[in-house]
Amino acid sequence: MNNKTFLTLHGVIYFVFALVLFFLPKQVWPMYGVEINDKYAYFLSQHTSIFLGGLGMVSFFFRNIKDSEAVKQILKALITTNSLGAIITSYAGLTGIFVGFGWSDPAFFTFLTILSYWQFKKYKN
Repeated sequence: MNNKTFLTLHGVIYFVFALVLFFLPKQVWPMYGVEINDKYAYFLSQHTSIFLGGLGMVSFFFRNIKDSEAVKQILKALITTNSLGAIITSYAGLTGIFVGFGWSDPAFFTFLTILSYWQFKKYKN
């Protein structure tokens, strides 16, 4: 897959999750076993959407870069970010914080880590 397609897809995925966590936290989080039981938890979900949306926008705005060193650096950042997501959400699943649909988050982040790594391998010297 070319970088433009990959980074557009990556950006759209993150941006969609940002919108969902901003507008529908009371509907989404219970599927993961997490309760949104007060205005503070509701806000924390919306606050999380800042970073998901920001990562989506970084991917989207960098989709047209041509400099191979810049491409490598953005892909390394995405590999690292997605790896952290896989580790943290796996921890949530193993400790019982995430239940039910919670297994999908580690799978999601692992999948994006692998895709980012495959994209990065194209630029390895």
